[in-house]
Amino acid sequence: MFSQAYYIIRSSLDGQYLVAQPDRASGGSGSKYLLLFGEKFEALSYLNTHANDVASRFGVESVNGNQLKPLLQRWGFGGVGIVQDPLLPKIEFFTVG
Repeated sequence: MFSQAYYIIRSSLDGQYLVAQPDRASGGSGSKYLLLFGEKFEALSYLNTHANDVASRFGVESVNGNQLKPLLQRWGFGGVGIVQDPLLPKIEFFTVG
């Protein structure tokens, strides 16, 4: 996981990253998971499908796998969500310790 490049979505207004909080709906801790995309076009597809009206407020950035752990620690994310299918969406969550 840490040996490849990923794409992340970031707000151009406040610099926040696009995250998911899967535990929040079930009354869990509400940890934030950074959403990762394998290709730039997948990130753009996700934005255009699920946030078309505000897609222009976001940018897609690449991040190297070895940059992920420091990024997760700095922003206090509980893990990552790797988007398998941006249209459904299908996301696989991993906790990073």
